[in-house]
Amino acid sequence: MEQNDRFITSTKNLTDAEIENSLRPTSFDEYIGQEKVKESLSVYIKAAKSRKESLDHVLLYGPPGLGKTTLSHIIANELGSQFKVTSGPAIEHAADLAAILTNLNQNDVLFIDEIHRLNKTVEEILYPAMEDFALDFIVGKGPSARNMRLKIKPFTLIGATTRAGMLTNPLRDRFGVICRLELYNTDELAIIINRSASILGVNIDNDAAIEIAKRSRGTPRIANRLLKRVRDYAQVIGQGKVTKDLANKTLQIMEIDELGLDTIDRKILNSIISKFGGGPVGLDTLAATISEDATTIEDVYEPYLLQLGFISRTPRGRVALEPAYKHFNLPYDKSNV
Repeated sequence: MEQNDRFITSTKNLTDAEIENSLRPTSFDEYIGQEKVKESLSVYIKAAKSRKESLDHVLLYGPPGLGKTTLSHIIANELGSQFKVTSGPAIEHAADLAAILTNLNQNDVLFIDEIHRLNKTVEEILYPAMEDFALDFIVGKGPSARNMRLKIKPFTLIGATTRAGMLTNPLRDRFGVICRLELYNTDELAIIINRSASILGVNIDNDAAIEIAKRSRGTPRIANRLLKRVRDYAQVIGQGKVTKDLANKTLQIMEIDELGLDTIDRKILNSIISKFGGGPVGLDTLAATISEDATTIEDVYEPYLLQLGFISRTPRGRVALEPAYKHFNLPYDKSNV
């Protein structure tokens, strides 16, 4: 199965943009969860506005689907600034970045998604822009070459990344505000689902919202995606109302269990438990067994299984832990750990 075909993944797919744009909150009051991050940013924004200065550059990092882009929109709204969007892979040349920066107005917000994927040349142009609000160029060649500095208007850069460890130290150090977004709990996700249902005109029971939230892997993007699919079933077989029983039936049809595990998750766990006696098993061997790419398993599938305490990464390979056995109602042998 290709990663983009996997319904339960938190990675954005083509249909998510439409969903998120229609459901996106526009203020901190509407934004659910991440209370510590909201509290800190509110203080920084009020202080910057009172001084009539641009907000310090902000780095938002954490797993995909937690609302980094949405939070960036809210920051721009709270500042009363224009919001410009781009991504690390889209800025291929230093001239591309220079064109973006020179077109920014006073105190605008520039959002760079996947900022860890900026190439080295572009990143070096960004350093003086962040620190001194200036662009440095080399004019001419050879002995006659000289450095020229072009001043730009003060702005706020918001960088978003799922891999903060891949940022270089010089770039990371130039962010004055660094915020980690955490996975959501079931209650927070249920509130998000009820809010989204209200916007979409979906009649949903609170118990049904909780059932969807339990299977959303702590991620609002997945919660909204599941809500739309459950809504489809409700319109066809449930007289338009989403009840707990209908939500359960829909999610069973989609092969998403009560913990949010899908077919691929279960295939990984069953392979470790059944084919390799609970492990340890090497990543490459596991990948070959289930016909998946090793990097995809490590980056996409394993993090949630690790969070649940279902598997462990050991020097000898992957090992299934007791909660995984309990989930499948299988006896557990501690000698494998």
